[in-house]
Parts: sequence; structure tokens; C-alpha cells
Amino acid sequence: MAGQTKAALAAAGFVALSACTGSGPFGDGTPFDSWTQEAGAFIDEGQFGNPTMNNTLVQTGKKSFIINLNNRFAAEVPTTVNFAFDSALLDGEARAILRRQADWIRQFPEVRFRVYGHTDLVGTEAYNRRLGMRRARAVVNYLVGQGIDRSRLEAVVSLGETQPLIVTQNRERRNRRTVTEVSGLVRKHPALLNGKYGELLFREYVASATERPTTDTGDLE
Repeated sequence: MAGQTKAALAAAGFVALSACTGSGPFGDGTPFDSWTQEAGAFIDEGQFGNPTMNNTLVQTGKKSFIINLNNRFAAEVPTTVNFAFDSALLDGEARAILRRQADWIRQFPEVRFRVYGHTDLVGTEAYNRRLGMRRARAVVNYLVGQGIDRSRLEAVVSLGETQPLIVTQNRERRNRRTVTEVSGLVRKHPALLNGKYGELLFREYVASATERPTTDTGDLE
């Protein structure tokens, strides 16, 4: 009996040791150490931080605010400008669109935006990645010239030829574009501390429905 008890204890210890060291929670050899990793980290296969951040954004209303505001931006303002072949110059139509974007962006000083640069499929991938970046920077620079703080234009991102609207190896103007999107919130902006994202999203509607005090000027003679 004593021998069987010792054998059972030894087997349990071996199982516990293997669970905490090299065998991994999924039996695939991925190391997992219950003493040094977050509780529940194995559920996410090592990416525990991203779901936590996502849940925090959802529960505080930030994520839905960003999605809703981006949908509104896309519905009210042209988010795309196009370019001539092998060019990052802004023509008159592009500048007119960017002025409308800047007018809209100024309404929301708490919000950051990102500009994505794209190309058509003509040329090498490396060259098109650089060209997409030049286009994105041209848009950022123009928006800054319209009075938008550069720090609110969170990043310029070149997707090059990787996301064509029209799949063709030929020249295609619709693929030669930049797209401006809402990307996030200005960190520690005073207007965001109370979490009233709905009021920010519908700011002008709230203002238009707010009763303003009237000034009694007395009887006019």
C-alpha cells in the first residue's frame, strides 16, 4: 500500500511539473510557466495583452466610439484622393477633398487619424511601397497646412500595391489613392476623461439642442 501511495504521488508530481514547464498547455511543445505568466494567459496562446486591451476599449466605450466616428467620417466626407500615374502630386480635385477632410477633422480635436497610401500594380513591390508612402506624406503635409496638428495624424502607412480596388496589372487610377481613417483618441485629452463619447460623436447635434440663455435688453424705444 505504501509503495502504491508513493507511486501515485510521484506520478502526480510529474504531471504537475510537466504542466508548468516544457509541455505547454496545448500539448504542442509551447513552453508555459504558471509561476511567471498571467493567470489565464494560456487561453490566448501568448497574446493575452491584446484581448485585454480590446475588452477594455469595448467596455469603456472607446472602441465603439472610434468605429462609429469612422463610419460617420466616411459617410460625410470623401476619404479617398487619387493620383496620376507614378506621382505623389495633389491635383485640384485632391486638394478640394482634403480641405473638406480638414474641416471635418477640426470638429474633433480629441481624435487621431491615419493616412494609408496605395498604388496600382505597375512596377515593383518595393518601389510601390515607397510611392505609397510619398502619397500618404503628401496628404499629411497638406492637412497640416490646413491647420491640423501633425501629432493628430498618428501615422502614415504605405500599403503599396497590396490592396488594389481593381485587380489589374495595367494602370488603374482608382488604385492610385490614399485613404484617411479615424485611428484612435488623443491620449489624456481633457474632453475624454469623463468617457462621454456619445456627446463627442454627436457634438453639433447636442449643441444645436442646448437651450442658450437669452439677454434681456429691455424695451426698445
